[in-house]
Parts: sequence; structure tokens; C-alpha cells
Amino acid sequence: MPEGHTVHRLARTLEVLFAGRRLAVSSPQGRFAAGAALLDGSVLVRAEAWGKQLFCGFAPVPGDGVQHWLRVHLGLYGAWTFAGEGDDVVHAIGAPRRRIGERDSVPEAPDGAVPAASEAWEPPEPRGAVRVRLLADHAVADLTGPTACEVLTDVEKAAVEGRLGPDPIRPDGGHASLAAARDAFVARVRRSRVTVGQQLMDQAVVAGVGNIYRAEVLFRAGLDPLRPGRDVPAAVLDAIWDDLVDLMRDGAATGRIVTTRPADRGAGHDVPDGGRRRTRQNTDDDAGAVPADEAFYVYHRDGLPCRVCGTPVLLKELAGRNLFWCPACQA
Repeated sequence: MPEGHTVHRLARTLEVLFAGRRLAVSSPQGRFAAGAALLDGSVLVRAEAWGKQLFCGFAPVPGDGVQHWLRVHLGLYGAWTFAGEGDDVVHAIGAPRRRIGERDSVPEAPDGAVPAASEAWEPPEPRGAVRVRLLADHAVADLTGPTACEVLTDVEKAAVEGRLGPDPIRPDGGHASLAAARDAFVARVRRSRVTVGQQLMDQAVVAGVGNIYRAEVLFRAGLDPLRPGRDVPAAVLDAIWDDLVDLMRDGAATGRIVTTRPADRGAGHDVPDGGRRRTRQNTDDDAGAVPADEAFYVYHRDGLPCRVCGTPVLLKELAGRNLFWCPACQA
């Protein structure tokens, strides 16, 4: 399942490619035919993310305000696949990268300009069970395998957002200010006896955090993931929120998750089995990118020595998801 920074990058990609364009919206698979009919021929006004939820706003005429919202939650298997003119159009973002060979790059559009269209370009035929197709004269975006895909009104969109926790990537965290978002996060964690490790995966507590950011930010805080939320000092949770803001915004900007500090990378931490535990990053082939095997402290490093203290990293299941942590650094 993509973490929140990926969904924010998706929103930016959709805006760059399609904002201000009247789109042909269809459902080649047929399962979203009624929703596609509501959006077909409308103009994409904007796209935005809140945690792992993607919202695309459509209106009959640009500037008249959003009439309908397309809400998408990718879940475990959802993905957007893009095609169009030029080399800068992203190929795919979403489902497990080892399956779709993801190459995540957001096209640039100076001063809000949209890419120029060519009469020679023809969209490819839909591949697989395409739930939604967004088609313009220069590019196409196909959605496959989402957990959720529906058309909402403004009121219905607000109701969905009201169930979500603050989002560290949004400029204001989804609240009156980033400080107010941090206070909301701290209050939600501290009013529950549920473990802090489980709460960080609860989208009603904090939106967009997935298994990688959960494991890594707890390690960086030196916090036992099994500690009840109400027993975690507010100052520690303040620091965790601030760390999430930095790490997740960097992920949204670069397309990669890197949580290790430079001093903790390097020789002695390589995976001994030729990469069996390796977590692929979508920027692995970029010059200067931190190698995936050096990007994390504990995620997918169970049984390997902690990068800081040398104690073997532990793994257990918590609420149906794998939890990684160092029992010494996070005592």
C-alpha cells in the first residue's frame, strides 16, 4: 500500500497533466460506469491528497468551483498508470513496485502551463481491468485495482476528511495551522491506551503514515512501539510529529523514503544474503540516491544488526502488519 507521500505526488502529477483540461472519463472495466458518466466531459479543476486519500475536483467550466469529487484510495493493489507524449510522463504509481516496475517521476510544467498536444499522439488501449480512464488530447491516466473509487459532493468529501487525522504533508496539516495539527495528533495518541505503534498506523490518528514511516520514526525517537499511547510524553510525540513532517515532505519532494542519517550508513550494514530483504525504492537508479539497503534503520531488517547499537532487529505482527524495531535503542 503506498504511503502518503506517494499519494501527494500522484495529486501533483494529475494536476500537472490535466488541470484546466476537459477530460473524457470512462470505465473500460464497467464497474464505475455510473460515476464516470457524471464526470465525463468535465474539467479537472484540481487534485489534492489527504493522507492516503486522493481527491480530484471536476467542474463543468474552469473557475466555477468543484461540482464533483473523484475519491480514490489505492489500497494494497491499486495503481495509476500514465501514458502520453514525451519522456516526462510518469509510467505508473501505486501497487507493489516489484510487480509493475514503477518509475515515479513527476513531470514539470512551468508557470502552470500544460504540456502541448500533438495531432499524432494516440492513447494506448486500456490494459487490464481499468476502473477509471482519464483522457485528454495529450495524455491518459488509467486506474486499476483501487480499494475505493467513488464520486462525492463537497459535503461528502468534508465528511471523509472529518474522519481522518492530521496530514504531516499538507501545508497546514489539515487544521487551522501546522501547530494545531500537531496538537491534535498528540491529543489523539495520549487519550488512548492502544500502543503507539498501532496508533501511528491508524489513519484517524495521523493520515498518510504507513509501515515504513511508522517503524522508522519510532526508531528515530528511541520509542518502544508497544508502549501505550497515553504513557508517551507529549514532548516525545511533538518530536515525532515534527520528524514526520520533515521525512514525509522530503518523500513527497523526492519520491523516495530515506530515514537514515549519513553517519549511520555505510559498510557493515549490507544485507548478507544478496538482497533478500531489500526494499526497492523508485529512485534506485538515480545518480546520487541513497542505496535502498542503506535507507532504513529497521524496516525489513529483522535479524540484522541495528545500525546504531548492533542488537538484532526484531519483528512481530501487530494488528495484522509487520512491526520492526530495535529492542535496545527503543527500550
